[in-house]
Amino acid sequence: MKTLIKNGHLVDPKNQIDGLMDVLIESTRIKKVAQSITEKAEIVIDAQGKIVCPGLIDVHVHLRLPGFEYKETIETGLRAALKGGFTGVCPMPNTNPIVDRRSDIEFLIGEARRVALGRIWPVGAVTLKEEGRELTEFGELKKGGAVALSDDGHPVSDSNILRRACEYSRKFDLVIMVHCQDEGLFCDGCMNEGFVSTRLGLPGIPVESESIEVARDIQLADLTGARLHFCHISSKKSLDLIREAKARGSRVTAETCPHYFHLTEEAVLHYNTNAKMNPPLRTEADVQAIKQSLKDGTIDIISTDHAPHTESEKEAEFDKAPFGIIGLETSLALSLTLVEEKVLSVSDLVMKMSVKPAEILRIDHGHLSEGAAADVTIFDPKLEWIVEKEKLESKSKNSPFLGWRMRGKATDVLVDGRILLKDGEILDK
Repeated sequence: MKTLIKNGHLVDPKNQIDGLMDVLIESTRIKKVAQSITEKAEIVIDAQGKIVCPGLIDVHVHLRLPGFEYKETIETGLRAALKGGFTGVCPMPNTNPIVDRRSDIEFLIGEARRVALGRIWPVGAVTLKEEGRELTEFGELKKGGAVALSDDGHPVSDSNILRRACEYSRKFDLVIMVHCQDEGLFCDGCMNEGFVSTRLGLPGIPVESESIEVARDIQLADLTGARLHFCHISSKKSLDLIREAKARGSRVTAETCPHYFHLTEEAVLHYNTNAKMNPPLRTEADVQAIKQSLKDGTIDIISTDHAPHTESEKEAEFDKAPFGIIGLETSLALSLTLVEEKVLSVSDLVMKMSVKPAEILRIDHGHLSEGAAADVTIFDPKLEWIVEKEKLESKSKNSPFLGWRMRGKATDVLVDGRILLKDGEILDK
């Protein structure tokens, strides 16, 4: 079976392609990339006016399986990912039970194969039960299919435990994805500490809760030579530290999420729990610092930290409602605003949403070289749409962007050469 993608604007940064190109797929692999392919194919996709790029990868999602299936499942999460243009995602291990054994990793991969709606690359826990006391079996987790390690949702507060984890991770070339949160400073906070928190009478979380842990973790990365990846960075103070560390040669990378460059703490006014996430929304100065850090390369990746919660959970009082928002279906459109604002080029955006994620995870994706897996995302950068709760594929609807008019949307997604999203609609089995 051959599929030919014609007339599209191909953006493949790894192969330094940014122009009109056709892509020929045979079975599960890229067969040919050229300006005009005349070879006959059973399926032809006309991508005129659209961007064709390597499949988008989200390194940081919460699919809630096992234990919280009432919020999200592998199937609903992958359906949301497809709608957002993602060919693969990395589910975090803070489920119930915690994904801290090889069998847990294999179970998740098996579920994704059964659903057959895209790839998952699971992240295994750094410590047993994410309790921060005893390391998991990194080698066994990697054998099961884990691509990274994280106690996301919790910091590894004991510096010696994190040091040992860094040393251990080097043996298996696994990146550790750190959740930077000083528990003492975080305390019972529920939003950014500042004028808005004071006005609302809500306990605040100071920026230093994040930046102090960033500073510690950079030093541990330098001490051990390990690869550390900073999850969901939200503040200028943290970014300044990461920028300095990179300039010194530290083996650190960083991500942010679209809500951190679109929203400020003022989104919490009127006690909007759909704007409650961890780390919290910060100030306009932090938003501008994030944009600058995306531009100068301090931030390597745009992820979503897709965190589904039910409406009943989010309808609680602000200080009792859970942290987290969904983001898979809105990420691409929100990130394309960076292109409109000339913060990034389209090629830069594909780097941060496909190429760099694959490089950090050490997986052979994020490019459309001949012979590569045919994971392809096609999106229309000009297509306008409205975020409607009823049309979201995620099982949960906790988004602060409900009702927003977006520009840019995935129209077609192929995984291993199989068309899973066509003309914006999921092709069910």
